[in-house]
Amino acid sequence: MAASDPRVRERPLSPHLQVYRWQVQMVTSILHRATGVVLALGSLLMVCAFLSLAAGPEQWAHFSAFARSPLGFLILFGWSWALSFHLINGIRHLLQDAGYGFAIEKFVRNSWISVFGSLVLTMLIWVLAMMQRGGA
Repeated sequence: MAASDPRVRERPLSPHLQVYRWQVQMVTSILHRATGVVLALGSLLMVCAFLSLAAGPEQWAHFSAFARSPLGFLILFGWSWALSFHLINGIRHLLQDAGYGFAIEKFVRNSWISVFGSLVLTMLIWVLAMMQRGGA
């Protein structure tokens, strides 16, 4: 039958997101890639911090003021969460590469552990940081 034949149903060439139901495994996979990009971009911010520290007290004061601003806090908080998530999810991937956690219920459970574990780790990092600086 020809493609112009009215009896032929047009189908997508490959599955699309509209076909799939969102699952935690899909979300963690996407987030792992996205947090990798965020970490790479955030590393540029860390380079700026080190350069301003090396440049002297005046430049460091400018960077420090930015880091303490609401936007700076949001960026640093987001970067620390990305680091936490990428670390925990990376450990999950490493364990899967070693052959553990392939059963569906374990796969789903470990995905949720990555999500909630990263939130707990981020909070722990910020609580400890605030305690060190006298902010808490």
